[in-house]
Amino acid sequence: MIPPALDVTDTRDPLGLLDLFGAPFVQDPYPWLDLLRSESPVHHDPGTGLWLVSRYADVRHVLMHPEVFLPDNAQNAVTPLPVAVLRILVRAGFTLPPALANNGSPSHPGLRRLVTRFFNAHRVATAVPVIERIADELLQPVASTLDATGEGDLFPSFAQTLPCRVLMDLLGVRGIAPATLIRWSDASLELFWGRPALERQRELAGLVADFHRWLTETVRDGSAPADSFIGALARHRLPDGTLLDVETAVGMCFFVFIAGQSTTGQLIATVLSRALAEPGMWPRVAGEEGLAEAWVEEVLRREPPVTSWRRITARATELSGVRLPAGAPLLLMLMGTGSDPEVFPAPERMCPHRENIRHHLAFGVGRHRCPGASLARTEAAVALRAAARRLPHIGQAAGSSENPVLGLLSFRAPLRVAVEQR
Repeated sequence: MIPPALDVTDTRDPLGLLDLFGAPFVQDPYPWLDLLRSESPVHHDPGTGLWLVSRYADVRHVLMHPEVFLPDNAQNAVTPLPVAVLRILVRAGFTLPPALANNGSPSHPGLRRLVTRFFNAHRVATAVPVIERIADELLQPVASTLDATGEGDLFPSFAQTLPCRVLMDLLGVRGIAPATLIRWSDASLELFWGRPALERQRELAGLVADFHRWLTETVRDGSAPADSFIGALARHRLPDGTLLDVETAVGMCFFVFIAGQSTTGQLIATVLSRALAEPGMWPRVAGEEGLAEAWVEEVLRREPPVTSWRRITARATELSGVRLPAGAPLLLMLMGTGSDPEVFPAPERMCPHRENIRHHLAFGVGRHRCPGASLARTEAAVALRAAARRLPHIGQAAGSSENPVLGLLSFRAPLRVAVEQR
């Protein structure tokens, strides 16, 4: 299969034209992912230096063998940071020691258990009324804008804000505006997973430095309630019995805050956008039992917000017949695995209640499976159902196919969910 963005008369290898940050891939990655899966399932990308792994079976194998495929590079900056940018971060004392996603050390299980206590199924179920209340509160001004102007955008005021408000409630975070946390979190994603120009890198580094200073001060001042996430970090002991150091506690907060708000907001935006685009889906999810949850699961399969994740080989190994040297950086194409026809028949079709839908790898699998999966699923389903009930007479605005898309290395989602009153 040749991606439609390419000239079919071009005799060059189509994969030689692949640019993971380019508009053709960002706007429509599926033809490229299909091509990778069928023609070069373990493919070296000269643009990034990464080995792209795209088949479901291979990605699952990598995730299930962390002793061979290490998580150490999971949070490294994709684009090298020049000295001028590093100075900004150094002045803020910025450091990200291994905490969760990039931690393969003996400290990982205990830290993961700590996080899971705040995001387990029971705690998430208890939080549903809170999520519903916040969703209804955020939808009121959206509805007023639609009534007054006939149009609106569900992304900034609803999809993006809801998970931040919920996370602050669950983790006991006070004294900071949600908009500030969102700005800091999004800046961190762009700086470390994007390809920004130098001036933009400097701007982003300033925001990331502010984020890190605030986290450090919040962890150090000791005023966090004992039952809060930061309070639990302050009491946590490492395997050798010592208290968790401030730097690692800050790294934990950095990861959890970004994963808990930015990526969940991206998921909600995609869920809303895809439901609005699917004929007849919007009125159905408002009242049909279990449909919102099933729709979220299908979006996670086909269009997850975390599109890829990185690993590095601990030793020379082989994957799908390709010999990889020690230290080879891998990019696991999570989005591509959800469209693998060997696992999901007719993958291009959105089929809620698909029989094997929970087999997708949107949250990873194994030791590093996302501890916030239950919360993300629940928030997205509540958000979809609440929006469909509160705004029953809306549809996609004209020109919605032209909406901008977040195109970072590992994150993809609509940056607008433009709607109009019908």
